[in-house]
Amino acid sequence: MSPQTSPTATTPAPHSMVNWDLAAKTAARLAPAGPALSGSEISAAVDNLRLMAEKSVPHVHEISQLEAARDLRDSEVLVVDRASWAKANTQSFAVMMDPVLRALADKAAESVKGSPLGGPGAAVSATVTGAQLGGVLAFLSNKVLGQYDPFAALAPSASSRAQASGGRLLLVAPNILTVERELKVDPADFRLWVCLHEQTHRVQFAAAPWLRHHMLGEIEKLGELLVGDSENFGERLLQSAKELGSKRGKSDGNNSAGNASDGGDPSRGSVLDLLQNPEQKESLSHLTAVMSLLEGHANVVMDGVDQSIVPTVRTIRQRFNSRGKDRGIIEKFIRNLLGLDAKMRQYSDGAKFVRETVAIAGMEGFNNVWTQAENLPTEAEIHNARLWVERMGL
Repeated sequence: MSPQTSPTATTPAPHSMVNWDLAAKTAARLAPAGPALSGSEISAAVDNLRLMAEKSVPHVHEISQLEAARDLRDSEVLVVDRASWAKANTQSFAVMMDPVLRALADKAAESVKGSPLGGPGAAVSATVTGAQLGGVLAFLSNKVLGQYDPFAALAPSASSRAQASGGRLLLVAPNILTVERELKVDPADFRLWVCLHEQTHRVQFAAAPWLRHHMLGEIEKLGELLVGDSENFGERLLQSAKELGSKRGKSDGNNSAGNASDGGDPSRGSVLDLLQNPEQKESLSHLTAVMSLLEGHANVVMDGVDQSIVPTVRTIRQRFNSRGKDRGIIEKFIRNLLGLDAKMRQYSDGAKFVRETVAIAGMEGFNNVWTQAENLPTEAEIHNARLWVERMGL
């Protein structure tokens, strides 16, 4: 069934399985308040963030050597608060999960009457799922400094301007201001430094316009595999929750989530552990490699600036990298559940891949990665750049 086709009476509408509006409203209600600012201070901060976003693009062009950075007009730049960031992500999730929810709807239609995926149970399930998603987004809403979202523009609820663009760049103003104050760094320098990273993501998708639909296809493939194994998925989810519950009491309050008592693997016990099927793991492996590439490349570009561009960049890097060492036990638990620390480790691997590839083949050779999907590195190549260089004939 295409996204434009209305569902039949016997098939629950995909959007009814998750109450996206409730998720956005829940996140807005639960998200911590931002820094106290006057109206003029807010206006000045928003204007300055827009200026820094624009100012960062020529530097991304110079460092990345991607022509797509020369004249970026394919997407929006939005300075948002935490609630708006959460709402944007519900729209993005709705696009990404649409094929999965449709597959669940088809499966429910084939099952016995009274399935929890259909009938009155669907409304209850949608409410619970929406509230849970809202809680997760509320937690994340004060962690994210910026985000390039290539998917939300495809949502039916997106503005006509957004739908005509390639995506949208979100700069979360209260989080940027909070962190720059915590670190006691120069605000203009820090904002430019953050924008360098986020604008790089915007350039990546502009340089590889095929990438958005490629990622959606891979997400759909993984989702269909999970739907096909839904009976065992619930059982594994329960087992994972039990493991996390027992681990919570054993965690050392002075350690980061990556140093838990299970041996230090930050991905253990996360939702990533629920994937057991070889096809599921292969699909996730590809997505992991792509995401590692995107984040690693953005980190390399961000680290490519020197004091001539960001005068206090050394201080910013030192203080920013030391953040997170004193997380509370609750935050560690949530980060471990979501696999966030495992994700950060993968991004570090991505940056290493980019640096090693550039050292061997130069930036021009590395930029072959944006030409076509076949040129994307595998997870094995992310860990061994020479494998990718040899495959590309560089």
